[in-house]
Amino acid sequence: MTVLGPEEATARAAAHRQRLLTWVGPHLARRQRHEAHPVLDFLFTYYSESPARLLRWHAGVGHSVTGDLAEERLGWPMYAQGPDGSVGLDVEAFRERRGTSAGWVAGLLQATAGRTAQFGCFGLHEWAMVHRATPRHGAVPLRLGPAGTDAVVESHRLQCTHVDAYRFFTPTAAPRNALAPTRDTQAELEQPGCLHAGMDLYKWAVKLAPAVPGELLADCFELAVDIRVLDMRASPYDLVAHGYAPVPIETAAGKAEYAAAQRGFAERGQALRARLLAVCDAVLGPAGTPTPDRPTP
Repeated sequence: MTVLGPEEATARAAAHRQRLLTWVGPHLARRQRHEAHPVLDFLFTYYSESPARLLRWHAGVGHSVTGDLAEERLGWPMYAQGPDGSVGLDVEAFRERRGTSAGWVAGLLQATAGRTAQFGCFGLHEWAMVHRATPRHGAVPLRLGPAGTDAVVESHRLQCTHVDAYRFFTPTAAPRNALAPTRDTQAELEQPGCLHAGMDLYKWAVKLAPAVPGELLADCFELAVDIRVLDMRASPYDLVAHGYAPVPIETAAGKAEYAAAQRGFAERGQALRARLLAVCDAVLGPAGTPTPDRPTP
């Protein structure tokens, strides 16, 4: 156990809060004004972590804190005081409460990390979600109009591998997909080139809290923000009024721009995936070692 002194722990907690207030602050202001944001609200609605918990810094497994932060954390779930008086993650309590969930997450992360990334989807999942249907973001116009949007879907091969994107396909678009992802096949199909798999690293970091250090959670959140922006810039929606130039994936240039960004996100995602797996190893046992909560993938 690495013990963090009061000054270091307080500084890291303050830096974490300031870093995430970049997005949390404007979100709370918009919420107070009852103002929707078609791009960034997703990070606080689909991913349901509350702003208050997002701003909360954890030292993570293998670290404990002293001073005022230690006293505060004694009242938080899955924390315990050690013989030296410092306070850190109670690994046994974590395993009891989150072990099964963490084991599933570890299996998914390990399977995804070992798979070859694919870069040929071109973000068509967003187009498939409005094919021959009313757009989800009714206040935002379609860049090519309804007929033009449908034509893009119908002139491309859909190859979405992510269940939580595919499940929002319209009834007319779903049969056009090369695959039919389900929750049961998620670990078999999820691959590191998928934008939704990259965004979901934030979701897995939240599920592994408080074992995940705040800096890793913030890195995952920032990746989710960057991916979400590309996701919507490449979507059928016209977001110029919101400050987002389109990535026109219906063109060769747009496809190239999308795939290049996707490769960069995949590289960032793999690094974060490895760090999240290290957290899983610390609380559940080394990768590949069967435990009641972590079957061998």
